[in-house]
Amino acid sequence: MSLNSIEICAGAGGQALGLEQAGFDHVSLVEMEPPACQTLRFNRPQWNVVEGDVHHYSADAWRGIALLAGGVPCPPFSKAGKQLGVDDERDLFPQAIRLVSECRPAAVMLENVRGLLDPVFTTYREKIIQDLHKLGYCAEWRLLNASDFGVPQLRPRVVLVGLKKEASAHFQWPEALPERPPTVGEALRDLMQADGWAGAQAWQAQANGIGPTLVGGSKKHGGPDLGPTRSKKAWGLLGVDGMGIANAPPAPDFVGMPRLTVRMAARIQGFPDHWEFSGKKTAAYRQIGNAFPPPVACAVGEQIRLALNAAAKPKLKRA
Repeated sequence: MSLNSIEICAGAGGQALGLEQAGFDHVSLVEMEPPACQTLRFNRPQWNVVEGDVHHYSADAWRGIALLAGGVPCPPFSKAGKQLGVDDERDLFPQAIRLVSECRPAAVMLENVRGLLDPVFTTYREKIIQDLHKLGYCAEWRLLNASDFGVPQLRPRVVLVGLKKEASAHFQWPEALPERPPTVGEALRDLMQADGWAGAQAWQAQANGIGPTLVGGSKKHGGPDLGPTRSKKAWGLLGVDGMGIANAPPAPDFVGMPRLTVRMAARIQGFPDHWEFSGKKTAAYRQIGNAFPPPVACAVGEQIRLALNAAAKPKLKRA
């Protein structure tokens, strides 16, 4: 079957890239932040990027598409905020359900922060499942850690997958990779020593674990740093100064704890090195920090593709 997809809240393309790797062709990607839209257009000129508010987007033209995906805003459910949920104007789950009802995709994939699994949101999660059930989908929430899929960062994310009944019977959540993810040091040593830093080897030995979750922040709060105090301390234990993002790798005679560059942060998030980010340093880092790691999106997308293809196969009739 044709595996076309539409995506809302596409950001810098982490989920879109992973789903592309899983075999989905994007026919429409909705994103309201101009720098993120520029990132999408630069890396994939062939993608149809719709720059605007998802409230004003209609999916009627894509009825019967294979997949509707999206990484709806996390502040309504994040522990770093007030966890207002349905009372937060940034809650776009209702818009996602509206779009599902318009285009009736074969599958739905939505992701958000771990805070969505908190007991305070139990009724909210159940309502989304019920809303999808009324539209003909069997849906389930699952917590996935990026480090289980080769990303050198913990980054727990909540993923919702919904499929119509026949395809749902074939769906299985992806299993963690048998090998451990690279440490921060293993992942970044070549970038740290790109300008000849003499201390790169010793730094790698200290950066011998996976990174804490990158935090992209919002336009209202702060610049490009590596998150709240607890996260900065965790980065410090790995030999990384979390107080900001560097413009370049350490110089040959650099002494102290280095900061990550935008490219280093992107690699920690699971982006390939060829993926470029538009905008100045703060805008670029914000896109990276708010992204869904492509390897995780790819792993889930592959399982969705297998389920849809299995359901589409003609059934053999008994003689």
